[in-house]
Amino acid sequence: QVQLVESGGGLVQPGGSLRLSCAASGSIFSFNAMGWYRQAPGKQRELVASITSDGTTNYADSAKGRFTMSRDNLKNTLYLQMNSLKPEDTAVYYCNARRGILSYNYYWGQGTQVTVSS
Repeated sequence: QVQLVESGGGLVQPGGSLRLSCAASGSIFSFNAMGWYRQAPGKQRELVASITSDGTTNYADSAKGRFTMSRDNLKNTLYLQMNSLKPEDTAVYYCNARRGILSYNYYWGQGTQVTVSS
């Protein structure tokens, strides 16, 4: 069973930075895509950033220029470096992984809370 464990969330002032981590229970090479999503209170879950197995990245417009996603294949960990944080970035951030060829299985972490407030 795949397990994704997020960490690194917390309370930060506007303009501050956080780095989120997503540790996978197995090799991240087994996933053909991974990503970060977030869900703010009363809103739908939305994509923040994603990366495919060939390294192609995709960022939401709200994340471009401020957030950077990376992965450490040896540690089986996905990261999200978030800079210049804004109050509207406040949300629960979830790690997601996709595996499969003809059909996909999706896996989610438990989420980590990010609160941007002065």
